[in-house]
Amino acid sequence: MQTPVILIVEDEDVTRLNLVSLFEAEGYTVVEAIDGDDMHDKLTTNDEINLVVMDINLPGKNGLILARELRQKRNVGLIFLTGRDNDVDRILGLEIGADDYITKPFNPRELTIRARNLISRTAASKDDPALESDGVLNFNGWELDENSRCLTSPAGESKRLPKGEYRALRLMLDSPGRIFSREQLIKHMTGRELRANDRTVDVTIRRIRKHFESDASTPELISTIHGEGYRFIGKIDSNS
Repeated sequence: MQTPVILIVEDEDVTRLNLVSLFEAEGYTVVEAIDGDDMHDKLTTNDEINLVVMDINLPGKNGLILARELRQKRNVGLIFLTGRDNDVDRILGLEIGADDYITKPFNPRELTIRARNLISRTAASKDDPALESDGVLNFNGWELDENSRCLTSPAGESKRLPKGEYRALRLMLDSPGRIFSREQLIKHMTGRELRANDRTVDVTIRRIRKHFESDASTPELISTIHGEGYRFIGKIDSNS
């Protein structure tokens, strides 16, 4: 198996060098970047990057802006490692498409475990026919391409869903009407267990709803079952 490659995007020299040493000691190949321009250069010249570990407070474009740009170009794991520990930044980071959000100061062992698990899940999904196929699912005039993860509106506008959103939506489309708990959804989306005060599932469902629901107070396709979870209440077209 090829050695995984991790890109560290951090402008503070001591922190960046400590992260490089930490991951190299775990056997990873590590690439460094100090800002957004440097990050894009490294991504352009290295197709083997599996994971990006990025600070939010960066010179020039901040990490939140760079995460949006990253998601438009590459399908790699993304962990925010930052001193910004307020809920607004955490939720926004997850909404943008980060797979994890860790605040400084951090436990080095916890970081390496989360990084390893994320890399493993990303690699496994590439070979999992249950997650990627050549089919198309049609529902309520919408179309979800299971190969490209593109969601196409009735008007013909397409956008590629982040992996977490795709997995959650796909799971519910496969079993319309079934209630999925947060524990089931987080396991399917990320492969990990639900942690205390973990809002990843709720944030992901809110992001999915924004694609096709105009009013969150009157859900059209995904219903919240209080105390239990979520379920798809739309109509799967018969030709799917």
